[in-house]
Amino acid sequence: MGIQERKEREKERRRQQIMVAARRVFSKNGFNRATMEDIAKEAELSPGTLYLYFKNKDELYVSLSLRILQYLLIRLEHVKNKSLKPEESLVALQEAMFDVYDFDPMILINLFHLQSSVTLKSISPELLSQIKSLSQRSFSIIAYIMAKNIKYGSFIDQHPMAVANIYWSLFSGVILWETSKKIINNNDKDYLKKTLKKAFEIFNRGILK
Repeated sequence: MGIQERKEREKERRRQQIMVAARRVFSKNGFNRATMEDIAKEAELSPGTLYLYFKNKDELYVSLSLRILQYLLIRLEHVKNKSLKPEESLVALQEAMFDVYDFDPMILINLFHLQSSVTLKSISPELLSQIKSLSQRSFSIIAYIMAKNIKYGSFIDQHPMAVANIYWSLFSGVILWETSKKIINNNDKDYLKKTLKKAFEIFNRGILK
């Protein structure tokens, strides 16, 4: 292994170390109360070291979403590459969404909040480009699955990208609403997956001919 390769590996290892620490701090303190100093302490690094890897707290926060977006893309590509009947494709799509939620619920919820926040305006163009690319590729796959079944007459005739956006809105909306209800009602009972399953059932009935 050459010197340059060792440096790159060490740089990536340190970056991952910071991100693991950030996730713990954001989970414990919430985004608003968390500071770069808190994260540096958790990572056992100096605050100055963090700024060598991340422009600011917003950028670090957004970077945590990359892994779940990458996992979302992998799961959707898996569904796309299968030869499935219309009903089977909807089941496979639903299973993929549940898997993405289980992968890291906290980061997924953070990702949904990012979609409607100004945080994305304060990150580097490179990171924003990655977020946009992963999101667009995932939406395109959902739209492709819808378009294929619309073409063969199995789904109602609607614009595939509009259907994909509705599907994603359904997924994110139920998760955000159920999470909010738990906080507002101070209730430990978790109805999220039951509600999400019912929402997908209603969607599936509406899309199938």
